[in-house]
Amino acid sequence: MNIAVIFAGGTGQRMHSKDVPKQFLKMHKKPIIIYTLEIFDNHPEIDAIVISCVGSYIEYLNELIYKYRIEKVKKIVPGGETGQMSIFHGLEAAKEISNGENSIVLIHDGVRPLINDKVISDNIACVKKNGSAITTGTVQETILVVNDAELIESVPERSHSRVAKAPQSFWLNDILNAHYQAQLDGNRNYIDSCTLMKSYGYKLFLVDGPSENIKITTPSDFFIMRAVLDAQENQQLFLGE
Repeated sequence: MNIAVIFAGGTGQRMHSKDVPKQFLKMHKKPIIIYTLEIFDNHPEIDAIVISCVGSYIEYLNELIYKYRIEKVKKIVPGGETGQMSIFHGLEAAKEISNGENSIVLIHDGVRPLINDKVISDNIACVKKNGSAITTGTVQETILVVNDAELIESVPERSHSRVAKAPQSFWLNDILNAHYQAQLDGNRNYIDSCTLMKSYGYKLFLVDGPSENIKITTPSDFFIMRAVLDAQENQQLFLGE
């Protein structure tokens, strides 16, 4: 099976949306998370979706899934106290629905809705070939590596630098084993799955993603998403002429 594990446990502090978590903010009258779910739901290679969600919004999310006819969601679980633990809860749900089948999981942010079918297919193919797939973006500006005193230690070549994005995809058993080991070691706050997997010795392979594959975490990101969607809609209209 190919299972999308969507984590939607954030509360929107950087978005300044205290009343509504950022994944449930509406863009053109549709919640951001629905844009994300629709891409995976409509992809022919995705067999199932599990979601790790803010506990108090699970009932509302179920209502949205019914309203927008998202057919592949098999399980929604409460998020954890950290991003790492929210992903872990989703992975455990994926294990339940996989019924022991050797499965691929595509771990993705609920607030990263501007991916496309190609990056999903490329992730699946890369895991089958190499065992992992980290969606990345090219670096457009110079990266500085600094120390705790905020002094510059090195300036890596742009050609050797990437920005880690999502999906981040693995064999389910591999990523679960890394999570189990991390918890045994007392580590529950890895920033993302590629950092965790690298820490436990797994080789990571790159997949190029679209430039618009941003995470909607700030008001400016929200406006960028609107501009991208408007541009896509306009292109559709002109192509139809």
